[in-house]
Amino acid sequence: MSNALVWLRRDLRDDDHAALYHALKRHTQVYVAFVFDTDILDALSDKQDRRVEFIWESVQALKQALQAQGGDLLVRHGRAQEEIPALAQALNVTAVYANKDYEPLAIARDAAVAQTLLNAGLTLHLFKDQVLFEQDEVMTQAGKPYGVFTPYKNAHLAKLNAFYLKAYPVKKYTSHLAQVSPEPMPSLVSLGFTPTNLAALRVPIGMAGARQLFDDFLQRIDHYHDARNFPAVKGVSYLSVHLRFGTISIRQLARAAWQLSVAGNAGAATWLSELIWRDFYFQILFHRPDLQQGRSYKPEYETLPFSNDPGWFAAWCEGRTGFPIVDAAMRQLNQTGYMHNRLRMVVASFLVKDLLIDWRWGERYFAQKLIDFDFAANNGGWQWAASTGCDAQPYFRIFNPQSQSEKFDPQGKFIRKYVPELAGLDDQQIHAPWAEKFRKKSLFDNGLMGEYPAPVVDHAQQREEALRLYKNNVKQR
Repeated sequence: MSNALVWLRRDLRDDDHAALYHALKRHTQVYVAFVFDTDILDALSDKQDRRVEFIWESVQALKQALQAQGGDLLVRHGRAQEEIPALAQALNVTAVYANKDYEPLAIARDAAVAQTLLNAGLTLHLFKDQVLFEQDEVMTQAGKPYGVFTPYKNAHLAKLNAFYLKAYPVKKYTSHLAQVSPEPMPSLVSLGFTPTNLAALRVPIGMAGARQLFDDFLQRIDHYHDARNFPAVKGVSYLSVHLRFGTISIRQLARAAWQLSVAGNAGAATWLSELIWRDFYFQILFHRPDLQQGRSYKPEYETLPFSNDPGWFAAWCEGRTGFPIVDAAMRQLNQTGYMHNRLRMVVASFLVKDLLIDWRWGERYFAQKLIDFDFAANNGGWQWAASTGCDAQPYFRIFNPQSQSEKFDPQGKFIRKYVPELAGLDDQQIHAPWAEKFRKKSLFDNGLMGEYPAPVVDHAQQREEALRLYKNNVKQR
């Protein structure tokens, strides 16, 4: 008879779970634990953090699910580096199982835990679970990591098959869950946090919430390749936060997308491509851990001389730049913790190439606000927009916020929702109420837009400034 401990982190579910499956299959008694890690929580300045509340609610739901199967989830609050080894020894287990995390700080944490366990005669077993292909599984013919997405995607798809998408049959072995006396989990308040507006936003939580969203998305996936670009349309899956915290398996999502795309479904093929982007950014981060220290992927852009006007940055953060689509997107982020992916590109381009503010400022702000914040994807997205990253848009590609608004929110529905002071404008005016062709209507002079500000910059002028900034930097190299 042997005991094992499964340590959950970014994998808050009880099915299709690599570490849980291997532990249950190999051991007769398996304990499951989650640690609210103070090394992470203490660094969060905002104690009304939607991510922490989402995790807390999902952990609670998972605890109840495990109890219904005869087990339990042991929940601790402290330093994971200390709590996991202590729990392993207290439970007299012979091994600890967990799924891999690819962020440099997490790798260092896991190495420290592994060493402490090793000193006690125990082993930490780590498994691939949060990606389809990891680390060195998809490489160039020269054995190098890909730096361009399309060839990576092609190699990824060439390798992808039913074997890699097969679910881990956890349910076959749940009789091996250790029976323990039920114990309460720490409250959100005891963790040092207070409730947010998640309940009011009706964000689907935990495994049940993930299944609900996925079932709904499968009814709409046929149109994903078109609908995904329009923020006022229900076109995306809304599963990003569930992928981030593992309340649903990446294999389950990719399997459905792969099967449909093979059958010729264009929407599913596009969505599968987005899931592959996720793997791509994880691979980049694994091979370039220095990115977590704020380094540019392209070294020639490491020290771009951004002007970094703090007033402009504050206007961007608060959604009062005078550019309606930018302000609507930032207000959506601030109010809900979510931002539509098309708009993430628009506001990032605007910050870097209109306001001439270092992309790292925006990256940090997103890291504070996004409920689905994932370092690899966030860093990859910001460096793409700033033209400093792998396979990034060329520096001379600069989004025009007005044309982006007109194209992807043509009736201004999204703007009206988050910038209500503009709701009375017509479908043309709402994208650029300050434009010369509308000035004759004296929108500003008559106060028809309430407190909505005039533009903080002139897009055409700033575009030229951005081009000069990048061109001069390239010349210096």
